[in-house]
Amino acid sequence: MIVELRFDEARPRRWMRHQMSLLCSDPNGLQVAWVRTDATRPTGLEQLLDLERMVMRRGRPCGADLCSELLREGRQPSQTADIVVDFTAMPRDPKRAAQLYLRPLYNGAAGEDAALAAILGGDLPLIEIYDEISGAMMWSGQPSAETAEGLGGALDTVMARTVTLLKGVLDSGPRPATAAASVDRAGVRSPSAYVLRGVAEHLVRHIYRLCCYSPHWRIGWRYTDDAGIWSSGDLSGPGWRAVPSPGNRFYADPFPITWKGRTFAFFEDLDHRVGKGTISAIEFGHDGPVGEAIPVLEEPWHLSYPFLIAQDNDLWMIPESSVSGEVTLYKCVQFPNRWEKHATLLSGVEFADATIVQHDGLYYMFGATRDGSGGYSDTLSIYYANSLFGPWMPHAQRPVLVDRASARPAGHFVQRNGRLWRPVQDCTNGYGGALGLAEVEQLSPTTFAQTVRHTIKPGPRWPGRKLHTLNRCGRLELIDGTIIQPKIKALRLPDKLGDPAGAQSL
Repeated sequence: MIVELRFDEARPRRWMRHQMSLLCSDPNGLQVAWVRTDATRPTGLEQLLDLERMVMRRGRPCGADLCSELLREGRQPSQTADIVVDFTAMPRDPKRAAQLYLRPLYNGAAGEDAALAAILGGDLPLIEIYDEISGAMMWSGQPSAETAEGLGGALDTVMARTVTLLKGVLDSGPRPATAAASVDRAGVRSPSAYVLRGVAEHLVRHIYRLCCYSPHWRIGWRYTDDAGIWSSGDLSGPGWRAVPSPGNRFYADPFPITWKGRTFAFFEDLDHRVGKGTISAIEFGHDGPVGEAIPVLEEPWHLSYPFLIAQDNDLWMIPESSVSGEVTLYKCVQFPNRWEKHATLLSGVEFADATIVQHDGLYYMFGATRDGSGGYSDTLSIYYANSLFGPWMPHAQRPVLVDRASARPAGHFVQRNGRLWRPVQDCTNGYGGALGLAEVEQLSPTTFAQTVRHTIKPGPRWPGRKLHTLNRCGRLELIDGTIIQPKIKALRLPDKLGDPAGAQSL
């Protein structure tokens, strides 16, 4: 199979190499056409991107950087392509033969300038993959912006997720497309205004991080006799309390369980001075947390999201360890504080927040995946197996979803009235900004569909800027979110939810 990529010869960028490497594994099957387009280069764009690279990235490269050596890479067109992927806005030659002629669209328009216009309008665009031969919209998705710092970072993020969608179409065929986004052209700013504002905001964030720990997550808990959030679809009901934590550490991703007659919440425990997460646990009694948190698992790499599952009278944990490139299963050998590595379930994949559910006789593992670039929270992949211990096979749709508002897991699945639900992270307004409650309408090794029925945001009952995990054990319900945490103890205010910030602070 011959794949032809068509790029604007005036703008060879680093993101194009990422496209080349992922869209065609056989170098002999790849050909690159450098197209002379009629697009006008925005005045001063490259100088502005250079300014971002110096100030915001301290010289680190990104996908938006110009890369003239790319003009010599890739076989020049010499054969009729089976598949053409056109990243320009130039019209297609109707005489050009191909099985598929795919053109990425950004808020409905083609080319890099359309992606830039959407970014300058204040948001990352809806990305659609359009086949100009059949007239079909093959798939679409919306990227998350965790890594989209500045104009260059945003362009890199958009192009990274473009190749995710393209590869998904080539590997697994067309999917239902997301409704087209409305575009507010009045909000489009000039590149210089956008970049200068971004540089200023970067400096403000830098100053903030000098003064405060950021982000600083905390865990909220309450006891409730009804189904809590799953019943109300909001944060109403009994008041929330905060789990006490040392001032220089944050607690996040709580997973509670009752085991051997005792209830513990396991969670990510991150020391801001080290910057690496470990797993700790705290016991809960009739009146809330009992004593102090205890460490239970540490590795040389970052750990978080300690997903728990009971199986055959044993307790198992799958902590998030995507930086290691593996999904690892640990067995509890002494509850709650001794765990041993038992098996590697997946390897060679960047797979975050593994969450398992049993459904129709199979085990399904959900997680947020990333193919080397772009955001961390917009791409959902599923694996399935006959046993918790595998072997785990990839779902027929690889990945199943690209959507910043409903892809990344946020806790255990639940069954309600015979229907399967999953909490999801809504990263529309930033990583972990809100929770979604999604009903899973189809789930098999070849199909998946879900609908988000409720979106829950922080507010007066849960002060802060974020909300990104929901779990429950009996009457105990747990969430988490962020607060402002000054590094200087004297500047910390008492927590309104009952955790006296600074009481245990360093």
